[in-house]
Amino acid sequence: MSAITADLIASHQLNPEEYDKIVRLLGREPTYTELGIFSVMWSEHCSYKSSRLHLKKLPTESARVLVGPGENAGIIDIGDGWAIAFKIESHNHPSFIEPFQGAATGVGGILRDIFTMGARPIAVLDALRFGPLDDPGNGARNRRILEGVVSGIAHYGNCFGVPTVGGECVFEPSYSGNPLVNVFALGVFRHDEVFFGRASGVGNPVIYVGAKTGRDGVHGATMASAEFSEESKQKRPNVQVGDPFMEKLLLEACIEAMKTGAIVGIQDMGAAGLTSSTCEMGSRAGTGIEIDLQYVPQRAAGMTPYEIMLSESQERMLLVAQKGREDEVFRVFRKWGLDAVTIGEVKGDGLLRVKDHGKVVAEIPNRALADEAPLYDRPHTRPLQVAPLQGPQFQSLDVQADLLRILGSGDVCSKRWIWEQYDYMVRTNTLQSPGGDAAIVRIKETGTSIAMALDGNGRFCALDPREGTKLMVAECCRNLSTVGALPVAATNNLNFGNPERPEIMAQLVESIEGLGEACRHFETPITGGNVSLYNETLGEAIFPSPVLGIVGLMKTDAPITIPFKAPGRTVILIGGFGQCDETQFGGTQYAKVVLDRLWGKPPALDMDYEKRVHSAIREIVTKGLADSAHDLSDGGFGVALAECCFGGIGAKIEIAWDARPELALFHEGPSRVLVSTSHPEEVERIALFHGVESPRIGMTAAGRLTIRHNGTDLIDIPANELQNVWDTGLERLLHHV
Repeated sequence: MSAITADLIASHQLNPEEYDKIVRLLGREPTYTELGIFSVMWSEHCSYKSSRLHLKKLPTESARVLVGPGENAGIIDIGDGWAIAFKIESHNHPSFIEPFQGAATGVGGILRDIFTMGARPIAVLDALRFGPLDDPGNGARNRRILEGVVSGIAHYGNCFGVPTVGGECVFEPSYSGNPLVNVFALGVFRHDEVFFGRASGVGNPVIYVGAKTGRDGVHGATMASAEFSEESKQKRPNVQVGDPFMEKLLLEACIEAMKTGAIVGIQDMGAAGLTSSTCEMGSRAGTGIEIDLQYVPQRAAGMTPYEIMLSESQERMLLVAQKGREDEVFRVFRKWGLDAVTIGEVKGDGLLRVKDHGKVVAEIPNRALADEAPLYDRPHTRPLQVAPLQGPQFQSLDVQADLLRILGSGDVCSKRWIWEQYDYMVRTNTLQSPGGDAAIVRIKETGTSIAMALDGNGRFCALDPREGTKLMVAECCRNLSTVGALPVAATNNLNFGNPERPEIMAQLVESIEGLGEACRHFETPITGGNVSLYNETLGEAIFPSPVLGIVGLMKTDAPITIPFKAPGRTVILIGGFGQCDETQFGGTQYAKVVLDRLWGKPPALDMDYEKRVHSAIREIVTKGLADSAHDLSDGGFGVALAECCFGGIGAKIEIAWDARPELALFHEGPSRVLVSTSHPEEVERIALFHGVESPRIGMTAAGRLTIRHNGTDLIDIPANELQNVWDTGLERLLHHV
């Protein structure tokens, strides 16, 4: 290979100062293979060099947290000797370039993060962001990306045999050139079945298992650490190709091999492939690893050491076994028809030493790669202002027509077209299927169920990253509490633009600080997550888009659901009507769908009051006092009421609140849950005990939803008409009708 040039360094997305640091750490110029290894390990995607300083502000500990950030997945105790592992990851850039495989391999990667810890995956959720499907210029591409991403998620999850039980999908112009695909996975195991990605024991063999290595995915991590340009589609070879059937075999083989007792450490070959798994396992254990690439199973002829080390081919793991017990491991993988080959051994020198047919092609201290990556305190000013503080003058001409428009809009309408492509019942543990406030899966071996919710609101965060993020945490916890679960821990995916722009870096800092503040208040420590930066195309950044996944614990029981169950039940608004002025109305779905505008500030959040609402609704639900329950979020009071009518039971509602009809029906202030009950006095007593409002607002009734506001009729419509508009909204957008 020719000498390392400035152009070559720049093509590896390393700046001159970073290259100088590499030379200092090595005491010499790097080889071409070493340059590639540093470029992926020091990429934003792998090193978090722009965010690490601020991520330290997040709470990460509680009595339930067994393993926090730094491992492949976080682990919390759920009682009776059982634990769950969970994490969220992004596959944004690959899903733009190759939607099907980008999304599919995103699912594959997060599943390996779970079972490399020793847990069997039992649930997947996804948070998706696309450009508008009816956009005049980009609509056709946005529809193609949506269809490809959903097909990829369905293909991988369904073939692997894990239920995709929930998620969310949002459409905004800022995602037209940069969709977001965030995938959450959760697995279950016993405390004594936990494994770690550590290369312990000098002399122990390092074993490669799973699929063969190919050229797909080379430089995937560095691609994920750059903005998109006109040339981005040429990066299609950087996108990995997944095989879910191979991954299913790998899962079963890994779990069986773990039970032999012969495995010391195990790590997924995810971002940066063989490079990250070797150096991270060595760094965590304070050891070195020496491998010879001639032994790495390869599916392409003539691969160079550079290509082998940087390939991100899927369905591969790296194991460290006890010396002398290799055959126990090999027998298991042969049984499942998978490659399992010793490619090296653990050393005591702390170095990653890579040989090719005995010749050393890379020799780097593990800590230099895994722990000495640049750490930037990037300048940050004020968050980018994307909208004015003051909005337009507006007055609805037809509130009922507005409600129907919002119900049929992309963000609010039914996502049945998406989730019906997923097998959400496989393994028969799903208690609450997609479409509820939270997904619920039972743990058969205990009396415990796990509730999971994903939430994010880019519009609120664009207006105020700190307050928007706090509202996201509140909503996620409220979703869990509404089904009766106690929120206990969280994982986060931070999707932002270019951190080298001070106004974008300010968005990230504000969001992280808001996340830390809210997670402390709601007692949901962050156990791990992902940061995805450089989500920009041609200089246009996405909305700041943090996504939060929170898990909650509850006793296994029939879940509470959204629809009203019978006529003649009292409808109560736990938390009251809330507060919202016109400045705080600019981020709502009404502002988006009816007015096509964005302005102002997000709704105000009183975290103490919000937490009391959570406690009240959990007690109401767990005592069996609610026939139905539904939190208020996108679309506010009007949309939540309509959604409660989708079982065919309507309601007669009277709003006695001194606010304009548009604000009364469609403001999106937090801390509110709709309940129908045949025990109103008991519900009110619990609300009073927790110090939250609980106005009676009407009764359920057969067939129609009617809403009166201060004596004026606003809504009078059959429940089935509301449901039809909501149910068919996404198909209309997809078919552009």
